Amino acid sequence: MLKTLVQLLGDEVHLLRRYAWMAVAYGVLCGLTMAALAPLLAHGLRGDGRAAIGWLGALLLGVLLSWLARRTVEQAGVRVGVAVLQSGRHRLGQHLVSLPIGWYTPQNTARIGHVVTQGMMGIAQLPAHVFTPLISGAATALIVWLALLVWNPVLGLVAVIALPLLAGAFAWASSLSARANAAFQSDFAETSQRVVEFAQAQSVLRAFSGEGSSTRFLEQALSAQRRSGLRLMVLSSLSSVFCVWAVYLVFAALWVAAVYGLHAAAGGALQAEELIAFTVSLLLVVRWIEPVQEIAGYAEVLRSAGAQLQAVRELLAAQPLPQPAQAVQAGDASVELRHVRFQYPGGADDVLRGVNLRAEPGRMTALIGASGSGKSTVMRLIARFFDTTQGVVLIGGVDVRDMGDAQLAAQISQIFQDSHLLSGSIADNILIGKPDASAAQVLQAARQAGLDEVIARLPQGLQTLVGENGARLSGGERQRIAIARALIKDAPILLVDEATAALDAENQSTIAQTLARLKGQRTLIVIAHQLSTVAMADQIVVLEDGAVVECGSPAQLQASPGRYARFLAQRQAAKGWRMDAAHLSGNAV
Repeated sequence: MLKTLVQLLGDEVHLLRRYAWMAVAYGVLCGLTMAALAPLLAHGLRGDGRAAIGWLGALLLGVLLSWLARRTVEQAGVRVGVAVLQSGRHRLGQHLVSLPIGWYTPQNTARIGHVVTQGMMGIAQLPAHVFTPLISGAATALIVWLALLVWNPVLGLVAVIALPLLAGAFAWASSLSARANAAFQSDFAETSQRVVEFAQAQSVLRAFSGEGSSTRFLEQALSAQRRSGLRLMVLSSLSSVFCVWAVYLVFAALWVAAVYGLHAAAGGALQAEELIAFTVSLLLVVRWIEPVQEIAGYAEVLRSAGAQLQAVRELLAAQPLPQPAQAVQAGDASVELRHVRFQYPGGADDVLRGVNLRAEPGRMTALIGASGSGKSTVMRLIARFFDTTQGVVLIGGVDVRDMGDAQLAAQISQIFQDSHLLSGSIADNILIGKPDASAAQVLQAARQAGLDEVIARLPQGLQTLVGENGARLSGGERQRIAIARALIKDAPILLVDEATAALDAENQSTIAQTLARLKGQRTLIVIAHQLSTVAMADQIVVLEDGAVVECGSPAQLQASPGRYARFLAQRQAAKGWRMDAAHLSGNAV
């Protein structure tokens, strides 16, 4: 737990250390103040007023110093919490941006959202509201126990014997709800993701869901969270009750031991000193039980905090891809895969099985194949979303693992099938590709991507705000902005994954013309099912079940009775389909 806090605090870990020592000092001061009750009571019962007044003064001074120390410790704890929210979030963010893009699955993204919001807020509250009573309570209990050991060694030994039993009881009680808490945290993250999804997908849900069914997935997630939350509440309550009962059981054992010891010592007749010792011992037992009981009350809170820290620890444990000690620059804009095999993390089978292909500089390579054949995986390995299981990916003759992220990013622009926009204007999103681009360059990239009509139609043109993830624009408009963003980057290699899938015929033609103009200027690797795009390629690579089954120019593959020829025949047949107007008019509803 503390190791994770140290990781989050980084250079500000000194705040945690200073706070911890202050909490210990505060606990010792409280323990000494409580221990002062013993001689005060003893001298008072003996009638020694002067000594009693002296100890009373010490007690009052201890109370005053404890009050002042408590405020100082709480302020130190708040400073640690603020450092966790500021430096800790920043440090976690720095770690997350170092992780490979392939790590960002929907599940991991949901975990990030939960940890950064709920988790970090909970962790930030630990020092002031949880660690202070726990650390100071432990120190107080230790000082009071030492006083008890002095006044009554037998009771002191009984208390020592009880400590491991109490620790075992606390650990067992904590384990009762640990699994339930893990399930609740998972359901909570899933519900958070579903809430965001429900807000973003209203158009789809309303178009295709019947009455009341648009909330089905959200309600299922909320129901799962409600069930796991109720189970967690029940088990947490049982855990807390069990811890308190364990403390009371120890108190009862100490009481019995004290009475038995008093009876044995008295031999049937109580002496004044024995009665005083018995009274003082019981007072110290009560004062020892109080901090122990407070620790027991925080056991469940501490377990919950441990779960939040565990979630942070898991994120911090995710490993970035290894970076070279000295990055090597690519020799040219060629792309080559040699004997590449790849299996997704947690997957059972290879997605790519010994893939070999080469894309020459300035030439266009089209990847075709059925869904699941490995086309997108090839693209991801070129961009180093993951590292290959076997084999190498080379850019300009250099292994991508020897290039470094910055050098690799400078070589590649990417256009994905699913475009993601940031809140801001159209121009802002295009400028992500090249932040220092001029207004003329932004406008040129927008025109190349077919945004002319969109810019002319919108009153604010390129300065129009797109909304969250481009919510104010159509899917085709978002895709064209993503294409313009990739074009303005002007990297020597352009990866295109079904870029025209969301566009109409006119804009598909515009993008196809743009790709045609880029031939000879950039290395193009394109996943496409449009005949016009595939036909303009210099090289076609056909993938099937994770392996290259055909490779050659369009003319070569068309002349051979292979898979590309069949693909071509299917596309030409689909393109030749026509609606029967007479049939439609006769059967119109």
